[in-house]
Amino acid sequence: MAYNGTWKIDRNENYEKFMEAMGVNMMKRKLGAHDNLKITIQQDGNKFTIKESSNFRTIDIEFTLGVNFEYSLADGTELTGSWNMEGNKLVGTFTRKDNGKVLTAYREVIGDELVQTYRYEGVEAKRIFKRD
Repeated sequence: MAYNGTWKIDRNENYEKFMEAMGVNMMKRKLGAHDNLKITIQQDGNKFTIKESSNFRTIDIEFTLGVNFEYSLADGTELTGSWNMEGNKLVGTFTRKDNGKVLTAYREVIGDELVQTYRYEGVEAKRIFKRD
């Protein structure tokens, strides 16, 4: 259960470009890059409970590996999809409800960091978190 715990954003790589590809306006991109996101993850077998807390919102998400669910990004973009475990990496495949395009997300613990990688329309970004 390497994911269990609270993780606080430490740094971003190419995140503004990713948000731009997603269609997020410039003002929200600037704010989003400095959202002070904190994620609390609790894994119980195939079930995950996640609390995301940022400058903009606090939400609770529950999902079971391999089971589709709906999710809204902080900018209001609605997605449907699921997370699966591939080795020690969480792999999420989500489809945007507005345009049918696919967003892929990866979460993995590397050393003392949680690395979230996003891929959308050929643009890749990373958000790196440290244990809080």
